[in-house]
Amino acid sequence: METVEARLTAGVMVETLKRCGVSHMVWLPDTESGFLYQTLDDDPELTLVPVAREGETFGIALGLLVAGQRPVVCIQSTGLFESGDSVRGLWVDLQLPLLALIGYRGYAGGGPSDDSAATFLEPILRAWEIPFEIVESDEDVAEAVPRLYRQATERPGPVAVLIGGEYGA
Repeated sequence: METVEARLTAGVMVETLKRCGVSHMVWLPDTESGFLYQTLDDDPELTLVPVAREGETFGIALGLLVAGQRPVVCIQSTGLFESGDSVRGLWVDLQLPLLALIGYRGYAGGGPSDDSAATFLEPILRAWEIPFEIVESDEDVAEAVPRLYRQATERPGPVAVLIGGEYGA
């Protein structure tokens, strides 16, 4: 049986975030990002801030920003939907200079998906006028994440990176 090599590796994402100057990852871990969670948990340079519900991530990130830190939020697309009021009231209305890594549940490489989470993600981000890009490989991460992080902090305002695959070790 042939093994398929992961196109997204946790180490590349963590190193890219560290190069951007990120101090904290505010996050509710999910099954698709287990390797990223473990890599972050093992890295002393980034502080992992776990939450119980995705709706808490934006409020906690705001507190970190006020305290002079440089957080990034990491949630799944369904968590973004659950976070609607925080997204609107904090991330969008306050124009938080914040990048969110959003796991693109049901992503089918740009084709149609049977998963309603995939069907609604991009239209919802467009409705909220949140710029986003999809990353599917380490090369995408290395190019897009620093640029989008700068965009979020210089505008300021919300910007999202949609994670179009599962992380490998």
